[in-house]
Amino acid sequence: MSPKLWYGQPAYARKGKVVCFFRSGQVDKERYSSLGFTTEARLDDEGGLWPTAYAVTALDERAELTIADLVRRAVG
Repeated sequence: MSPKLWYGQPAYARKGKVVCFFRSGQVDKERYSSLGFTTEARLDDEGGLWPTAYAVTALDERAELTIADLVRRAVG
């Protein structure tokens, strides 16, 4: 994946298409930042329901492991 800006926020793309992105809570004046995934992410679940964004309130070791797992799954 390659880094790029998407709507002025950091994102990562595969073959030129954004797979995941980060929205800063500070920039958007929200109480949390978010990590989101586009339709290019391979996170589909057999049940037909899966999250497309996650709130990030702290970036500790547990959050880093969760993010790494989600990104690995998204790029499949």
